[in-house]
Amino acid sequence: ADPKRDEIRLDGELIGKPEKKVYILLNKPRNMLSLHDPEDPRPSIFDIITDERHLYPVGRLDFDSEGLVLLTNDGKLANRLTHPRYEHDKAYEVRVTKRPDDEQLAIWRRGVVLEDGYRTLPADVEVKAYTKSGAWLNVVLREGKNRQIRRTGSRIGLPVRQIRRVR
Repeated sequence: ADPKRDEIRLDGELIGKPEKKVYILLNKPRNMLSLHDPEDPRPSIFDIITDERHLYPVGRLDFDSEGLVLLTNDGKLANRLTHPRYEHDKAYEVRVTKRPDDEQLAIWRRGVVLEDGYRTLPADVEVKAYTKSGAWLNVVLREGKNRQIRRTGSRIGLPVRQIRRVR
């Protein structure tokens, strides 16, 4: 059977045609949730994207972070981009409040043992630009643990002020 061409029924009930795939790239502002939680009064990206279809974010950004969020109804793609076994790259611009030294960057690149004992995968970390009191870093991760960039920065003495996902 071809669901695009054939009428398919299960126990006499018509099964609808497959929903058209939707892909929306959104530049999420800071101070906004990247999911819909009716119990949470804070603003959500779903206040911006009002689409009747069931869309969900592919990977989440925390409330304080900004940048690229993909919304889709394509579960296969979402799984491919988010499941840890695929180690799909996620790129960020990260502003830290101190100037990193070579040792801090080397530790971040090798992987960091976080406070809960989890060891992060190695990351690509480069200084993009120095600021008056800190620096902008380019950080590429192959995993996405909860608040991983902020937790890593804190663990190695580089408090994070701002995160922007760029890819």
